[in-house]
Amino acid sequence: MTVARGPPGRPSSGLLGCWRRRPALGFGAKVGIAIALGLSFAIIWTSVSPTSSSQQISTERSSFAAEVAAPPTASHNRAAAGGDSGSGGHAHRKPRPVPHSHKKRHPAPSGSHSHPHPSNVTSSPDTTAAKDDHSEPALVTDPEPKEEQEPDMEMEPEQEAELPMPEQGGDNSGKAPAEEDEEKPPQLELEDEPNEVDGEEDDPEAAKRKAPSKKRKLPPLFSPGARYHWKLCGANSGYHYIPCVDFDGDGRQRHHERSCQRSPVTCLVSLPKEYKQPAPWPERKDKVWYGNVGHPRLSNYVKGHNWLNHSGEYLMFPPDEWEFKGSARHYVESIDEMAPDIDWGKNIRIILDVGCKSAGFGIALLEKDVITLSLGLTNDQTDLAQVALERGIPATVGSLGSRRLPFPSGAFDAIHCGECNIPWHSNGGKLLLEINRILRPGGYFIISSRSADLESEEGISASMTALCWNAIAYNSDDVSEAGVKIFQRPVSNEVYDLRAKKDPPFCKEEQNKASAWYTNIKHCLHKAPVGIEERGSDWPEEWPKRLESFPEWLGETETRVASDHNHWKAVVEKSYLDGLGIDWSNIRNIMDMRAVYGGFAAALASKKVWVMNVVPVHAADTLPIIYERGLIGVYHDWCEPFSTYPRSYDLLHADHLFSRLKIRCKQPVSIVVEMDRILRPGGWAIIRDKLEILDPLETILKSLHWEIVMTFRKDKEGIMSVKKTTWRP
Repeated sequence: MTVARGPPGRPSSGLLGCWRRRPALGFGAKVGIAIALGLSFAIIWTSVSPTSSSQQISTERSSFAAEVAAPPTASHNRAAAGGDSGSGGHAHRKPRPVPHSHKKRHPAPSGSHSHPHPSNVTSSPDTTAAKDDHSEPALVTDPEPKEEQEPDMEMEPEQEAELPMPEQGGDNSGKAPAEEDEEKPPQLELEDEPNEVDGEEDDPEAAKRKAPSKKRKLPPLFSPGARYHWKLCGANSGYHYIPCVDFDGDGRQRHHERSCQRSPVTCLVSLPKEYKQPAPWPERKDKVWYGNVGHPRLSNYVKGHNWLNHSGEYLMFPPDEWEFKGSARHYVESIDEMAPDIDWGKNIRIILDVGCKSAGFGIALLEKDVITLSLGLTNDQTDLAQVALERGIPATVGSLGSRRLPFPSGAFDAIHCGECNIPWHSNGGKLLLEINRILRPGGYFIISSRSADLESEEGISASMTALCWNAIAYNSDDVSEAGVKIFQRPVSNEVYDLRAKKDPPFCKEEQNKASAWYTNIKHCLHKAPVGIEERGSDWPEEWPKRLESFPEWLGETETRVASDHNHWKAVVEKSYLDGLGIDWSNIRNIMDMRAVYGGFAAALASKKVWVMNVVPVHAADTLPIIYERGLIGVYHDWCEPFSTYPRSYDLLHADHLFSRLKIRCKQPVSIVVEMDRILRPGGWAIIRDKLEILDPLETILKSLHWEIVMTFRKDKEGIMSVKKTTWRP
């Protein structure tokens, strides 16, 4: 094909008639064309791109066996926790046994009347020396345009550039949140939850008197446009870092009391280089991977004790060895002979073991259906509570100092202190007053030691006399070479009137015995419950009947507890055990991050697992009900890190935890960071919540390289089954 060509720069003669030089476009025309193209692109992009609300979660299932909506919620009425009013329709009560009359039933303690709450308590002065590397910027977010906010609404700006940012003008003292009145429970405004407060819907006059209030629109809990870039905690943090407890992660320096930094921790705790998955239960109670828990101080401790030994890659626990000579099984049987009323596993179900060491006491009691919660003290430099958790034994970390422990009053059937070396008689027996608060009336305090200290013996005896505790048994065992003493808390108040000296005095009515979060120990004695409407006026049913036996003091709350029990029993059986892709043979340590009545834990009671029930401090105080059912738990504020070691749990259960954060944390993403810290690699999380929470939460979990195994959504609710990997930045 030939093409004719004309002079250079000119079209050929054949095209000359079609070619004309057009005038150049003006500036305004060019701008108009650019705007038109931009608008066209925006319209096309909007029509073909899904919004965040309609975006489907990955690995989504089309059906699910159980409901995903929230179960029946707890009442904020005090009756929910065994308060000062009960159902008036009960015509009788069980007879109260005489203290230590060799009957199998004993009365128990009074109920909690209000929510645990922060108080005006000053933390350890060491807080100011806290490391800055735990609050370094670990997460960057995209700027987001601000939504219109009401003038009286305090909201965090959506366009914060980095997380975390120190509070402007604030200090880093780590003081507990202050309240005007230490004994007054927090007053919370609950939106979209009218069924959380009993009585209002039944009182139309009260509804009329209630002034109408404009509903405040809260911002999204997680910024939808955030981008997450994670960092490891500083070099001093180590593998075993516990925020609010450690200055340094290796435990070289610790706070005397729980003390948290102002800025939330958003860095990730590093993983031991030799970390391996724990063995399935019950194999893990006899041996654990040393690389998972090992550090120099533990290595030195192992060399001087025969109840554990380092053999190759394992830390081994010979079954016939523990703190005392002879086996822990022999020790438990000797206590049973000293006090037959104890009746392990029936009359006595829940025990607190103070000063966690070998955890052999708790393991021996597992055979008798007793659940023992080991309290690892913060001054334990060998981190034996972490070893207990690695073995699959219930444990938590706390301190016996100036503050109360995070347990409700009258929670434990018995408390054990075996060679724990705690000066119970010091400071006027103040620590024994806290033991008196959390022990059931009629409950037992068991203390044992190899070496008898005359001064301590006399001091403890004097303190017990002041508390009117009855010394019911003493024995020096030839096999264990330990002296064992068993005391019993009084079941009534008449014995206190016989004291020659009224010291300690009775607590005043406003000195709430239920308050346990950042609350100082009071130098006073709480009375035993006496009325039928008070929790603890009768001892619970024998285990396992107490799990499904609802006491009279629950009143109308009994219906809610029963409904919660049936709900979770169906959910666990129909979907959790088979429908989430979880290998339950590798699950032992479980945490319910927002327990209400303990229904989830009760549904798993027949399995070879244990559940730590966490009741948030700003929720209804239902933890006493959980203990009454023979289950364990603690109070906690999820705006702060939990008092446990990294990699403590095999499974986390979060049912509508995030959407119930009515009082917003400074940075809610720090809760996800804490979940990453306390869950072991290969561990699972079951998260049920609103879709407006789950959609951005999936993005956060993917940025942490968690595996999204299963999702399901229905209406505005959804559920995710996710698995943590070994990824670290």
